Amino acid sequence: MQHAGGAPLPPPHGPGDGPWTRQAAQHPGHPGPMPGTPPIPPRGPGHPPGPGQPGPAQGPAARGSAQGWAGPAPQHAPGPPSRETTGHVQLPPGGPVPLPAPPADPGTGTATLAVLLIGPAGAGKTTVAKLWAGRRRVPTAHVSLDDVREWVCSGFADPQAGWNDHSEAQYRLARRTCGFAARNFLANGISCILDDAVFPDRPVVGLGGWKRHVGPGLLPVVLLPGLEVVLERNAARSGNRRLSDEEVARIHGRMAGWYGSGLPIIDNSAYDVETTARALDDVLARSIASPPAW
Repeated sequence: MQHAGGAPLPPPHGPGDGPWTRQAAQHPGHPGPMPGTPPIPPRGPGHPPGPGQPGPAQGPAARGSAQGWAGPAPQHAPGPPSRETTGHVQLPPGGPVPLPAPPADPGTGTATLAVLLIGPAGAGKTTVAKLWAGRRRVPTAHVSLDDVREWVCSGFADPQAGWNDHSEAQYRLARRTCGFAARNFLANGISCILDDAVFPDRPVVGLGGWKRHVGPGLLPVVLLPGLEVVLERNAARSGNRRLSDEEVARIHGRMAGWYGSGLPIIDNSAYDVETTARALDDVLARSIASPPAW
């Protein structure tokens, strides 16, 4: 077996072998004999120790030294690092996110929110989510499912190459990872907006999965422009984010099932990003005051 760099690993040292063992076996603080220096013969009984020779050991240390120096005495495990010396901050663990209290100010104000922005590819979810998160007056994070899913480099299961068990598993793992992140952000006072193309005809692994991962306080909003707009925006994409027109049309058709679901829907066909972000904030303020049943 070889090391990742190509060189074979050195064989493990036996007991008492190796430079570190030999150096540790010397008397602490004593540099040891210089190379080429003949050893000092031991004195007989009753003679005082000669120069460079240790005297007779006394007490418990003598019993330990008979087998060679074993290093310093064991120390107790160190306690948690001090914030004053290391900057260590104890973080509260993330738990299920409850519903937020209605804000006193117009819009979402200073409320700590967990938001799920749903929509087809090309709806503008990521762009709108980033702008909305960046314009809030309180700390807010944005987590995109596609970004987290693409953390997998080697072995990435691209659904465009065919949907299979591997791509399904990676989608589910990414959703769970995003849910953990959202709960941790919320537990530490930072709002979080997530975006994902959740289908209404798969409630168990879609919206239901997000609710299990984040908590009952998650506020879902659907961003659903017209098909022509989605096709145009998708055409401007590149890489594996760009889908075929047929796939975009199929996804958009499935997303139409959100109408009548009770979830708030924003048709941003004629909106720019700024207007859509303001509409999102208004919808979220209403959702806080009267949470949708889902």
